[in-house]
Amino acid sequence: MTESGGSQSPGGVRVEVDAGVAVVTIDRPEARNAIGFATTDELEAALDQIATTDAAVLVVRGGGDRAFVSGGDLKELSTVRTHDDAVNMARRVRGVLDRIATFPIPVIAALNGHALGGGAEVAISADIRIAADDVKIGFNQASLGIMPAWGGAERLAQVVGRGKAILAIATGQLYDAPSAQRLGLVDIVVPRAEFDREWRALAQKLADTAPGTTRAVKAVIGASAPYCFPELESDAVDAFARLWTADAHWDAVDALQQKRKAG
Repeated sequence: MTESGGSQSPGGVRVEVDAGVAVVTIDRPEARNAIGFATTDELEAALDQIATTDAAVLVVRGGGDRAFVSGGDLKELSTVRTHDDAVNMARRVRGVLDRIATFPIPVIAALNGHALGGGAEVAISADIRIAADDVKIGFNQASLGIMPAWGGAERLAQVVGRGKAILAIATGQLYDAPSAQRLGLVDIVVPRAEFDREWRALAQKLADTAPGTTRAVKAVIGASAPYCFPELESDAVDAFARLWTADAHWDAVDALQQKRKAG
């Protein structure tokens, strides 16, 4: 993890805190901002750091303009082959996203690029999602024979409803930004040319409220509409691990890698 202006860290996570706004950027252009082991550790450290500041709002974004987060880093995660290791991996990332979901200040996911698979899970862990109008978002894990494991399924059901969540996950549909907004998956859609200005303006507007306001609002809303489901974790990660270790998953991964090589 690096602060703004520092050298690139292994996990690609940068942290900036200014005028009450904390910004966490996942910047791994070589992996389209995919989540790997180092990235997970650095996100945890970033939350630790921000928790000690007077930030009133947190923004999570991806580097560049192609990807918010493209999912889990398949190159790194391909070493996870046993059921226990798959459970541990899922629990680890889920724990970080649960912490984002329950962070004491509002969290904005600024979708600068596509949010796919695990990237959609990162996005849905935030309280508010603002997207450039040319991005796509989708829980497309089914294309690899798996399912969301990081709390995204439960959070999606709460945001869009049971039936729409099942359709989104089981079909792996990718939604363009306007469609995602109609579904309720994205809250605000803005033109690409105005995206950086708009998410920064939104974050600053929240940060400029009276001291303590955003924390109080987040606490009350969090109590009335929980966004973390620890009681469901064991069954969810076990179901994921069984799919992860199945031949169908690895056959799909191999097919995807061959397609990428051919392209």
